Amino acid sequence: MADELGERTEMPTPRRLQEARERGQVAKSTDLAAGIDLVGAFVLLLLLGAPLTFALAGMLRHLLDDRASGSIINADSPLLGDTIAWAGAHAGVLLLPALVVMFIIALAAQIVQVGWVVTGEPISPKFDKLDPVKGFSRVFGMKNFVKTLLGVLKMSAVAGVTLGVAISEWPKVIALAALEAHLIWPAIAGILIRLLAWLLAILIILGILDYAYQRWTHLSELKMTKQQVKDEQRSMDGDPEVKGRRLRMARQIALQRVNQTVPKADVVVTNPTHFSVALKYDPKTMAAPKVVAKGADDMAFRIREIAAAHRVPIVERPPLARALFAGVPVGKQIAPEHYEAVAEILAYVYRLENRQTDGARAGDKGGRAA
Repeated sequence: MADELGERTEMPTPRRLQEARERGQVAKSTDLAAGIDLVGAFVLLLLLGAPLTFALAGMLRHLLDDRASGSIINADSPLLGDTIAWAGAHAGVLLLPALVVMFIIALAAQIVQVGWVVTGEPISPKFDKLDPVKGFSRVFGMKNFVKTLLGVLKMSAVAGVTLGVAISEWPKVIALAALEAHLIWPAIAGILIRLLAWLLAILIILGILDYAYQRWTHLSELKMTKQQVKDEQRSMDGDPEVKGRRLRMARQIALQRVNQTVPKADVVVTNPTHFSVALKYDPKTMAAPKVVAKGADDMAFRIREIAAAHRVPIVERPPLARALFAGVPVGKQIAPEHYEAVAEILAYVYRLENRQTDGARAGDKGGRAA
């Protein structure tokens, strides 16, 4: 019934997922990326906050000392431009490593979710987005409703965590009034660090939930009908009837070639049941024996049948048969590493043929004598 109604009940195929990826349609969570970025910034602040603060404070002291103060206070001073340039360059050198690390963290937050995707499809103009009816459905659709619900949940979680930390740290906040001035800021920093740690943990958890929801939504939007799956399979593999007809024609051509080449072979090397390889060697025209036919399973059995019918010797050498079948194409000469083994087989076949020829001659002589 679902197939008749064209309902999308099938999971998207790899091809459909790849096409969506090329269009920039991937499952990603901006909340998770923002949470990762904030965690990275928080760790950088813990590691580099104190050194950067002291370095920037030293730069500020240099700008405000007696020798440089005139260049700042007097806007007409010719040294003002040099002073601003020095301050900008110095601050840039101090902040550049942290900015580079933050850029890498932000890039990694995207790559972790969707991998490496570079496409201009999402920013290309689409005039169907100007349709007010579709715009109204997008604004009041289920996707935006869930997004709003997640936003409310996130704000509630942040407010709850902030309130909980504030209540637990309230005695320390009250005790700040009794501390000396140089101890107040470290105490406040400790409280803020604990609050930020809790908030970041909540944001990461909410980001993971949002990513799971975005992935589920992405796969749901790309679901296919049974007919779409069949059409895609047909477009990739071709029509099954045409494919079957091609296979039958290929098999007929292979059988015709086997019927022509196997009777002319000198020997057939077998596995003995899975592989058969027919070899031909003419010292006058060939530098080495050549594979004139080979086959596996049913084709191997057919080669042995033809060989037996035309009195072509069949020799069982499983390792050699497997090696020749896997490594030597039809019509090509065998590799040097097979020379010795094939030479032994051909020598055995030639001796066998000579004995049969001698026996036939002896029989002819006896018949004439009688």
